[in-house]
Amino acid sequence: MARTLPDGESLLVRTDFTDDAAWAETLAAVIAAYDEDTMTELTPVDDVALDGLSPAELADLAGDRTYVFLAGTTTMTDPEHPLLAVDTGTDGEPVFRIAPVAVAEVEVNFLLADMDFEDYADSVDDDGVFRGFDR
Repeated sequence: MARTLPDGESLLVRTDFTDDAAWAETLAAVIAAYDEDTMTELTPVDDVALDGLSPAELADLAGDRTYVFLAGTTTMTDPEHPLLAVDTGTDGEPVFRIAPVAVAEVEVNFLLADMDFEDYADSVDDDGVFRGFDR
């Protein structure tokens, strides 16, 4: 199977297929983070061909996108389901983890180019997860 990513500005890519219930919980939490009038371009990608894809491999597939959100093993096994924000301009080096409840805040600011990876990476909690500025 060829590994490709669909069109879309913001992608949430599932790379771990060991727990469908955890993926459903994660996706529901991410969707709930958006207000009904919030602009979003987030596209969930649930394609088993992407199973085990590393952040660097994801960056290679990203094309001209500057970021991708990755739902990997940590997302599926951690009760909070933190996603990995991948800066595709740095060879797929992840910059920070993000709680599903904060995805809307990050994604919208990335879309508008209001903030960058360093702004969020500098604002993670002690465990390395960004949970929002207004908590």
